[in-house]
Amino acid sequence: MNKKILSMLAVLVTGAALFTACGGSDETNSSDAKTESPKEATLSPEGYPIAEKQELTYNLGSEPLTIDPQLNSAVDGGQVINNTFEGLVREVGGQVVPGMAESWTISDDGLVYTFKLRNDAIWSDGQPVTANDFVFAWQRAADPKTASEYAYIIESANILNAGAVTKGEMDPSQLGVKAIDDKTFEVTLANPTEYFLKLTGFATFMPVRQDIVDVDGIWAKTPEKAVCNGPFKLESYDLGDQLVLVKNENYWNAENVALDKVICKMIVDTSTAYTAYESGQLDLLEAVPTAEIPKLMVENPEFYILPYIGTYFMVMNLNNEVLQDINVRNALNYAIDRKIITELVGAGQIPATGFVGPGFLDTEGNEFSEVSGDYGIPVQADVVAAQKFLADAGYPGGEGFPELEILYNTSEGHKMIAETLQEMWAENLGINVKLTNQEWAVFQETRNNQTYDSIARHGWIGDYTDPNTMLEIFISGNAQNNGGYSNPAFDEQMALAKTTVGKERMDHLYKAEEIFMADMPVIPIYYYVNTLIATDEIEGWEMNSQGKLWFGDIIMLDFEQ
Repeated sequence: MNKKILSMLAVLVTGAALFTACGGSDETNSSDAKTESPKEATLSPEGYPIAEKQELTYNLGSEPLTIDPQLNSAVDGGQVINNTFEGLVREVGGQVVPGMAESWTISDDGLVYTFKLRNDAIWSDGQPVTANDFVFAWQRAADPKTASEYAYIIESANILNAGAVTKGEMDPSQLGVKAIDDKTFEVTLANPTEYFLKLTGFATFMPVRQDIVDVDGIWAKTPEKAVCNGPFKLESYDLGDQLVLVKNENYWNAENVALDKVICKMIVDTSTAYTAYESGQLDLLEAVPTAEIPKLMVENPEFYILPYIGTYFMVMNLNNEVLQDINVRNALNYAIDRKIITELVGAGQIPATGFVGPGFLDTEGNEFSEVSGDYGIPVQADVVAAQKFLADAGYPGGEGFPELEILYNTSEGHKMIAETLQEMWAENLGINVKLTNQEWAVFQETRNNQTYDSIARHGWIGDYTDPNTMLEIFISGNAQNNGGYSNPAFDEQMALAKTTVGKERMDHLYKAEEIFMADMPVIPIYYYVNTLIATDEIEGWEMNSQGKLWFGDIIMLDFEQ
């Protein structure tokens, strides 16, 4: 039985016993020994006993390459940043709520946003958070010298002069941001941008201190230097093992943060992590062994499947001459059975027949992916079509086709998918594929620098709930464009989407994806869902559709009280 149900039953039984005692006979002998009333447990907002020890143990998984807000581009680093820093706003329950900014105004033309910072916004070392900290952070993100992989998101936000700054054509000081005074931050946009406000809560837009940061982001992993403004701060960092966060007493809402400590383990192997959970060593973990999912779905109330706006795919290195042939790219796409793969993964993933998946709505409230359709990509392998594509490329029956390589980061799940693709391509196309795995940090460098041979495992999670977040990474020269895709027609549609609003903007995004899928520079596999195990002892956890965990409202419970 669920521990919460048992706890509530215990409370009811105790209450009933107390009620019976109060309503019993009044003939009790006055000389009877008085018994002490049991100490009442403090109850959580949901009515459960709160634990004295407010400590959460969470499996972060891979060791983050960085936890510097402007340098990070990975989910693992983002989870730490989301709980140690805070932007102008936060997204809670799908709604934008004040973060460092207690209020804001928007000009009538939608171009100027003026944010008033909280007077009690303070850094973990006691210094006030100022508008100049935001100016510095945003200019730092856009500055080509920083080499931020997320510099493009400053352009996505349509901040005035962002494109020229990120390209090195203007000095970062010309970016459309300024401090009116210590507590007033003003942003000027080049065009009205419907999703701008939500973006200001993203990691790249979080403030950092000019007197603290360094070029390589080492400061963020160094407890003595890691000054932050979120609900938690870094206490210790043990390479490859764990990092420990503790409550930031200077956070503006610290009185409502219950957790005193968050231990973030770096257990890469999902089986090892799951064993740690089963033995009571982990309270919260995301990745679980694929083989365990069917059983967990049926038997474990602590297992959750959550919406996740993103796509799992294979990116093709278009510097590889063989992959420059559209017929080869089509052959690889048509020869795989996405239905079988999603059944193997087994957590409700949806076979991907485009790049923008469920969870993104257009201006008329329609699912973008439903309107755009499947682009003719088969859910189940179309072997005849795949073989014809390969023959048209000059490799009938796979004859003379060079060996390809799938590069993936070390993971049981990624390995299983790579092996499945290897088998499908061998059987359906007659081609040989070798598999290579690398540890996460090395893999990121290899993929980002496009030094992999032919195909690399990839996944992209939307940074905000607009289709633009999925498509913009394939604009020519984007730092996240890890296959080297470039098409002026695609770029033009994306540029037009930046300068338009409403239905007209969406029409440009629809056209952009149509161009992209006709070029087929990637191999979409499935649309994500998020799996999560959260023990019953955790109350108040939240994971949004972008997969961001928020620890600030968590309360640890104790059902033994």
